[in-house]
Amino acid sequence: MSRERVDSQGSMRPDDEVMPYSDDETDDELAVSSEGEAEALPAAPHPPVEAKPSEMGWKVKANDRPYHHLPEFQKKTFLCFKKSIYSGNAIKTYKYNVLTFLPLNLYEQLKRAANLYFLALLILQVIPDISTLPWYTTLIPLVVVLGITAIKDLVDDLARHRMDKEINNRKCEVLLDGRFQESKWMNIQVGDVVRLKKNDFIPADILLLSSSNPNSLCYVETAELDGETNLKFKMGLRVTDERLQEERKLAEFDALIECEEPNNRLDKFIGTMLWDRKRYPLDLDNMLLRGCKIRNTEYCHGLVIYAGADTKIMRNGGKTRFKRTKIDELMNYMVYTIFALLIFGSAGLAIGHSFWYEEIGSKAWYLFDGKNQDASHRGFLSFWGYIIVLNTMVPISLYVSVEVIRLGQSKFINWDLQMYFSEKDTPAKARTTTLNEQLGQIEYIFSDKTGTLTQNIMQFKKCTIAGRSYGCPTTAEGVALDRGRPVDWSWNRYADRKFPFMDHSLVALVRSRKDKDASEFFKLLSLCHTVMVEQKDDDLVYQAASPDEGALVTAARNFGYVFLSRTQDTITIREMDQETTYEMLALLDFNSDRKRMSIVLKFPDGRIRLYCKGADTVIYERLSPNSRHKDTTQTALDEFANETLRTLCLCYKDISREEFEAWSRKHEEAQVAMTNRDAALDRVYEEIEKNLMLIGATAIEDKLQDGVPETIAKLAKADIKIWVLTGDKKETAENIGYSCSLLTDDMQIHYGEDVNEKLTIRQANRRTEPTTFGRGKKKPAEPFFTQSGKNALIITGGWLNEILYEKKKKRRRLRLRRLGKRPPPSNPQDGQPMNDWEKEMRQIDFVDMACECEAVICCRVTPKQKANVVSLVKKYKKAVTLSIGDGANDVNMIKTADIGVGISGQEGMQAVMSSDYAFAQFRYLQRLLLVHGRWSYIRMCKFLRFFFFKNFAFTLVHFWYSFFSGYSAQVAYEDWFITLYNLCYSSLPVLLVGLLDQDVNDKLSLKFPKLYLPGQQGTLFNYRNFFVSLFHGIFVSLIIFFIPYGAFLQTMGQDGEAPSDYQSFAVVTASSLIFTVNLQISLDTSYWTFVNCFAVLGSIAIYFGIMFDIHSAGIHVIFPSVFTFTGAASNALRQPYLWLTIILTVGISLLPVICIQFLHKTIWPSVGDKVQRNRKKYEMEMEEDERKKKPSAFQRGQRSRRSAYAFSHSRGYADLIASGRSIRRRPTTRPGLQDSIREVPQREAENI
Repeated sequence: MSRERVDSQGSMRPDDEVMPYSDDETDDELAVSSEGEAEALPAAPHPPVEAKPSEMGWKVKANDRPYHHLPEFQKKTFLCFKKSIYSGNAIKTYKYNVLTFLPLNLYEQLKRAANLYFLALLILQVIPDISTLPWYTTLIPLVVVLGITAIKDLVDDLARHRMDKEINNRKCEVLLDGRFQESKWMNIQVGDVVRLKKNDFIPADILLLSSSNPNSLCYVETAELDGETNLKFKMGLRVTDERLQEERKLAEFDALIECEEPNNRLDKFIGTMLWDRKRYPLDLDNMLLRGCKIRNTEYCHGLVIYAGADTKIMRNGGKTRFKRTKIDELMNYMVYTIFALLIFGSAGLAIGHSFWYEEIGSKAWYLFDGKNQDASHRGFLSFWGYIIVLNTMVPISLYVSVEVIRLGQSKFINWDLQMYFSEKDTPAKARTTTLNEQLGQIEYIFSDKTGTLTQNIMQFKKCTIAGRSYGCPTTAEGVALDRGRPVDWSWNRYADRKFPFMDHSLVALVRSRKDKDASEFFKLLSLCHTVMVEQKDDDLVYQAASPDEGALVTAARNFGYVFLSRTQDTITIREMDQETTYEMLALLDFNSDRKRMSIVLKFPDGRIRLYCKGADTVIYERLSPNSRHKDTTQTALDEFANETLRTLCLCYKDISREEFEAWSRKHEEAQVAMTNRDAALDRVYEEIEKNLMLIGATAIEDKLQDGVPETIAKLAKADIKIWVLTGDKKETAENIGYSCSLLTDDMQIHYGEDVNEKLTIRQANRRTEPTTFGRGKKKPAEPFFTQSGKNALIITGGWLNEILYEKKKKRRRLRLRRLGKRPPPSNPQDGQPMNDWEKEMRQIDFVDMACECEAVICCRVTPKQKANVVSLVKKYKKAVTLSIGDGANDVNMIKTADIGVGISGQEGMQAVMSSDYAFAQFRYLQRLLLVHGRWSYIRMCKFLRFFFFKNFAFTLVHFWYSFFSGYSAQVAYEDWFITLYNLCYSSLPVLLVGLLDQDVNDKLSLKFPKLYLPGQQGTLFNYRNFFVSLFHGIFVSLIIFFIPYGAFLQTMGQDGEAPSDYQSFAVVTASSLIFTVNLQISLDTSYWTFVNCFAVLGSIAIYFGIMFDIHSAGIHVIFPSVFTFTGAASNALRQPYLWLTIILTVGISLLPVICIQFLHKTIWPSVGDKVQRNRKKYEMEMEEDERKKKPSAFQRGQRSRRSAYAFSHSRGYADLIASGRSIRRRPTTRPGLQDSIREVPQREAENI
């Protein structure tokens, strides 16, 4: 991988270690990478282009609020209104206020086609000539629907108001009128000087001026940004540190800051400070970003540069997208289909009425109504009349029922104790109520790594010293145990009591001091590092550049080699009971190319020794031929790698005084080199880091969150693909991939170079193909991986840009601008996309290739790239996606995916605030999807299928009745039955199925992940199911109308009267419908509870109770025009003949359904049916498994060793240590521990 690869433009291959930021890259930055290209091009005559100096577009004046309101800083917003370009610091995430709630909410609800349709219907019903139903039949349901939805929206928005208010009302000290005054965050403005104290959140993006620490160092925790809890440090300018410590001086501070305009780049800031006619350069190390927290610093002062929406954390948030489920979209299309059916049906019946009136109605004297209207005019009125009569085909209560079901599902997620994390008292939280059923359709999961899959906690687990491995449970005598007990560290007063280690033999060996190699091993760990130490409550607190280093130094401390303190040129440790100070002659820091670090020390006895630790791949190349234990250590490294532990090799080298002095001169020359300083230093380091003697190797566990491998394995069985998108380096991400079982031994791994090559070949083939398969026609895609076996993709951010042509367009434009040319048409031979279509095809190819792989890991990617990867899969695969993360760098990805999940319980809550669902551990994801998601999807599908069916069965009876009523838009039922059918008589049973139904219980849902597949395939609710419901409704409506019609034809009742009046017929059809619908939902119910039973029987009882009431003589006397069916129910239902008619109608309606269900479950059973059938057997098996469960012994796999080294994710603190800026002067005497441990600063480069 060390060779350089040149792409089609002459640019060097992407650097795997660099995180690209193509989104906000400036032309100045791109100019650097394009200079070589410009030189390579042949000269062409062109007019000279004047190079304009880059101007800083953002100006901030300290302690001068009026300056930022000058006309030059105003921008036009609307018409002639202007406002300042500088944002206020208040944030706003709510949608409504007191004045806008009613109009805005009504507007949003009426954007729904169904609601608008019912409003139009209500207006039609007020027109007497058209109205066939009273206006209240539509008004009551419409008001209920709009009211319930408005209340839900109001509750959601009030929660957003509370959260905004809480953040905006946080307190902070601001310098106003010459003194610091307490002010709310929302009142802070650009240019204000603020004072922050220990553990304060940073309210805006602030330029650090001074702090209580030496050299104005300030420690920050970036958990809100990236989920990492290890501290980073920021440093004020020397001039502001020296002159701006007092309040009076800060009040007089009047510098002008010129810097880049607000952008989303977390890794970069460039600006200058003009103060007292001198310019000072500013960079990211001088900036405190909003969302971070002040740590280990009593107070600091800063100048607000960006506020509110202009801050980097807010810029990285991405757009808040309105998310809708697939079922929502499908439901809307189905409502449009019903509209079309309604219009065609009404038009057909209106035409029928015209013909009927022409042929029969106009000639029958007894039908004369006194109106002088011709047939076509009557047909027109009949059309609108049927629109009103058949309106219940579009169920108004559908949307409100769906909202109630979703609210209930959300509550079940919130109340699930199995998703409650007791350690941090964090329950699962559904932060939205509109996406639950989408959880049952997920095809791709995009996960962050740090803090999401891992705990970001490193533990020293095993080691090999002089060819012998340690770390398994062992007694002090070396006898291996199946289950050991942790080592008791009470003999070491400096030990970290939380450090777990099971091998007592290694502790005994180190304490005996008989083994020189073991002593050297832990001495190296305590000396060769860049860790800082401070004293806190009689305890040592280590601040490391990465958790790996901290874990190694803590391990040495527990084994008796305690790192106590350091200065610019010394390092002091305690070796068992003896304190020793070593002179540090050189510190050769780690970087991503070297993959190792070394320290050259002068021992108290005058010896000079180099200690080195690094990746096995680089250490083995530099070992002396005389070095022992190489093979045994290699075997141990293979074993550690198989256990997915992160390994480091340790070695040393004795150096003579003459050799060191000669090397030291070269080192000093390289340090002051004006050009290529890093390369010169690397060459000098190479000279001394050779002929090393191997001591052994360490194995560190990057602690995964509990249950991560099992969760990933279970989700994979459910055919859900997991992609990891992380800002971490490639080796770390790959190692975690193996740890969490995302990558396995039998996978062929493809890297960026390989991927780019395959895509370029595919692109070249496409260019040379005949134009038959051009833009319009699609050729079936050939697979990229033709060989059998599993494939995985590991790609860095740099390669991602290269593959997707992200930067090339900008570079090309810049190069042509410099040459003064217009862009020529692309040459097929160069690596440019010839047009937008070709760029899109390249993206499709990349997505197709990635989707062929079992696992995809994108490392060193920016927040925007994470979101781009998600949107590519959404766009080209039309797949349902879920993103899960815990930091502000995941917010964009969380907002882009169909469903966003935030990991809560950490310090950082940015991801949670932008998410749809939140919980504390990654392992809860399997329960959220395989249990709650699957249940929600099945319930919603069953609910919708049945809801459409019951409304078709109910409404189409009017259609059949119209053939016998002259197509006159008369209704087949009584008015009040039409009003209450969806509200009271048939709503509760189907609502409870939508809330409570489950085909199998939660344990079986997790045991059989294949049960999840129908949701991904969308088989339970689609257009096919919709038309099945339609034809089922047509069939039932035919039975419900024509069987009573036949029974009423030429019939004599018990009392000698013919029960063939319209009112008795309406009662019989309505009663048949209620029995059929409620028994049908009983057949579809898989999970019976007392509530379901009560709902079915209760709905039937409510129907009869209300019907007998509104058919009574008493209510008719009070409202004679409203209640016209006086005595109809009691008269009809006392006839046994009509009860037999109802029974026959219900029986014939249900019999085909029972037969079809029986045949399906016996001949074509689904996976769910099979599991249901054997439910008892599986439940007994699971109980037995739980009783027998024992911890399984680790089975070592056969894997070729990969480089799995543990080290800093970025440069360590070597520069800071060597500069001496952060180290307080060392006292001459060491009276005791309190004095020996000094508070020393630490630093970590931003690792976003």
